[in-house]
Amino acid sequence: MPFVIGIDSSTQSTKAELRDADTGALISTGRASHPSTQPPISEQEPTAWWDALVDAVGQLGDARADVVAISVAGQQHGLVLLDDAGESIRPAKLWNDTTSAPQAERLLEELGADWWSDWAGIVPVASFTVSKLKWVADHEPQNLERVAKVMLPHDYLTWRLCGEHVTDRGDASGSGWYDATTNSTLLRPLELATGGQDWTDRVPKVLGPNEIAGNLKVDVATQLGLPHSVVVAPGTGDNMGGALGLGLAEGDVVMSLGTSGTVYARTNSRAVDVSGAVAGFCDATGGFLPLVCTLNATKVTDTVATWLGTDAPGLSELAVEAGSGPIDVTLVPYFDGERTPNRPDSRGIMVGLSNATSRAELARAAHDGVVCGLLDGVSALEDSGATVDGRLILVGGGARSAAYRQRLADISERIVHIPENEESVAVGAALQAAVVHGGAGDFDDRAIDWDVRKASTVYPTEGVDGAAARRQYRAASSFDDGLCRPV
Repeated sequence: MPFVIGIDSSTQSTKAELRDADTGALISTGRASHPSTQPPISEQEPTAWWDALVDAVGQLGDARADVVAISVAGQQHGLVLLDDAGESIRPAKLWNDTTSAPQAERLLEELGADWWSDWAGIVPVASFTVSKLKWVADHEPQNLERVAKVMLPHDYLTWRLCGEHVTDRGDASGSGWYDATTNSTLLRPLELATGGQDWTDRVPKVLGPNEIAGNLKVDVATQLGLPHSVVVAPGTGDNMGGALGLGLAEGDVVMSLGTSGTVYARTNSRAVDVSGAVAGFCDATGGFLPLVCTLNATKVTDTVATWLGTDAPGLSELAVEAGSGPIDVTLVPYFDGERTPNRPDSRGIMVGLSNATSRAELARAAHDGVVCGLLDGVSALEDSGATVDGRLILVGGGARSAAYRQRLADISERIVHIPENEESVAVGAALQAAVVHGGAGDFDDRAIDWDVRKASTVYPTEGVDGAAARRQYRAASSFDDGLCRPV
């Protein structure tokens, strides 16, 4: 019986799943933590991801002997720089490191929003890899001169597995130097970021959805306890892996509540948004995955829970106690600055407080603030041309919260689908591994065979005016940004 391994290498941890290649049945799992980070400076050593991958795969048991393929879905946008010896030159700057905001602004000014959205599919913000590359050029030119290879996190792990410097359309589309319409490297952004240097040989080759990256290196196979013949799939970004693992159809919308929040939809054509709110990413199947990302999601409710002397489940219970009717207090949750809207130096605010405000109302306001910010992202997707009238799917750690589930249904006034499998990114990576190993396979057919669309449902509370809650949030978030900047 052939098995496949799907790896989800996130900001917080590496998760590994071993699955039956034909049915998708889960055989075993493994997990290992990554070092914690604290934005606005958010960095990790790439070797920590590899150590966590080795640890997590080692927990999968004796069935590893029958593994035929492996794939990695990793946190997007992080900047990995390697020297000629393949050693990391400096810690990787992660997606939620906002120190490169000035560099993003200069890149945007240099070429203009129209150029970026038309050619790269994205408008530079601090999160994107090209902005971080320019930060290194500006602040650490001595390190820039040593770079032999530039990678994103999933590229690094794929390289460690098989020795090939490759990526896929999904992760490449978040770099800032990839043109999805011609499947080619954009020279101008790299020149601007690096002071005119030619970096075409230093960026990874972009593989197609069904291409094989390579086979496990012999020493790596021994280290992981896997056969030497294991095929390494191209891998992808975590959001693209999540889309695979959910079996998205066109028009389906996913809201992911993790450390960050994301909203994305599957489309057949690239979304264009000059404002930069929507990133015109590619997916892992040959299509597109327009996406909106916020920096502040479950970390906000974790923080508020601490303030109120409880934990995340306790805060969820408090929020449910507040009921579904209107409340006066509103939280704008820009605790770590924000990516969408692009306010990297902002901070959160709470309005509508009075001596009568209860702990339960504070708890619900925290959940509502996160939900409303992401629902604004759904509106932005629709404005960019994406179809968003399919299933509304809630995933991530926040999907376990009764308060997040019900408040999303109430405020959106839509049925919310909660997938049966919580680890959609690892599932998607495993599904890609199965398709690639099988040759010219079809991702949608495999999603049906694996039955990845199974989900429970949460219905809106009858009589709740979700639109009023969103108007209240928008009024609170329409502040002068100067009010929320550190003095």
